[in-house]
Amino acid sequence: MRYGLALPNGGAWGDAWTLAELAHLAEESGWDGVFLEDYIIWQNRQDVPTYDPWVTLAAMAMRTKRIRLGTTVTPLARRRPWKVARETVTLDHLSNGRIILGVGLGDTGESVGTDASFTHFGEVTEAKQRAQMLDEALDVIVGLWSGEPFSYEGQHYRVKEVTLLPRPVQTPRIPIWVGGGWPLKGPTRRAARWDGSCLYKHQVHYMTPDDVRALKAVAQRQRGSLAGYDIAVGGSRRRPDWDEERAYIRSLAEAGATWWSEYISPDVGDLETVRACIQRGPLRID
Repeated sequence: MRYGLALPNGGAWGDAWTLAELAHLAEESGWDGVFLEDYIIWQNRQDVPTYDPWVTLAAMAMRTKRIRLGTTVTPLARRRPWKVARETVTLDHLSNGRIILGVGLGDTGESVGTDASFTHFGEVTEAKQRAQMLDEALDVIVGLWSGEPFSYEGQHYRVKEVTLLPRPVQTPRIPIWVGGGWPLKGPTRRAARWDGSCLYKHQVHYMTPDDVRALKAVAQRQRGSLAGYDIAVGGSRRRPDWDEERAYIRSLAEAGATWWSEYISPDVGDLETVRACIQRGPLRID
């Protein structure tokens, strides 16, 4: 099991300078990764400062040497895939091969019509269309990462033959993790297709060991092999009972999860409180 921190790209300490410092602290404190949210307007809160996660990841890459860095998740339907391809390759070189690209639809369900990061900028809000755009965007990004002549003709994206260099540092490519609601068929199939899952349990959030085993079985059937495949779970605040939390993490690891993510919310307290939460390190099970 590896242990990641999930941090907001909004709030009083969500700026690039501070998050770069916190990523450095996380590395020194034994965490294995730091992952950022990706909002234009943080969780639909226009009264909360919001900062760009991609600029922040660059700052974090400059302050760290070992930990993995990425987004969980980037809603690709409101991004140009060729720009994401260029940004992620640049970050992969800057970090010497430590970037993970987490992707998803963005907020859906009841919040789909109210997410200001979509609605206030004329972005597509209909979930089915966003899913189609996500699948096409991933095909485009991976094609551009190849460093070979690439063209694409889809319903939503078209690329005339072009070659983008350099290739990523990582081979065969930058890992792609897919988020969304488990056990919804679309996100589950999509997650099994790529390099990892950061699904959450639909309408409940907490994945159980049985959920992880079922997800692992779906991925194995679809892929044929789970070699190199990651199942990331968690993404919530640490429970008050640390022994209970550690037992829960152990049960997920035994079921097949490979990453545990702990979320630190902007309202956890002031910056010193946040630093203390990071310095205590992950609840390792070994």
